[in-house]
Amino acid sequence: MKEVKLLVTIGTIILIFGLIFHLQGQSIVGPESSFMYSNPDWITYGIQIAIVGIIIVAAGIGIKIIKRN
Repeated sequence: MKEVKLLVTIGTIILIFGLIFHLQGQSIVGPESSFMYSNPDWITYGIQIAIVGIIIVAAGIGIKIIKRN
C-alpha cells in the first residue's frame, strides 16, 4: 500500500505543478519577471503536465482497486 500512496502523492504534486504552470502562462499567478509569465507555450505545457499527474493518480487508484480484489 505504500507504493499506492506514493503514486497518488507524486501524481497530485505533478498535477498541482501543471496547474500552476498553466496559470502562469495565462498571467494569473506568479511574478511578472518569470519566463513562464504570459507565455502561451506554458499554457499548453501546464495542461500536458497536469494530464500526466492525473494519469499517475489514476494508476495509483487503479492499483489500489486491483489489490483489493
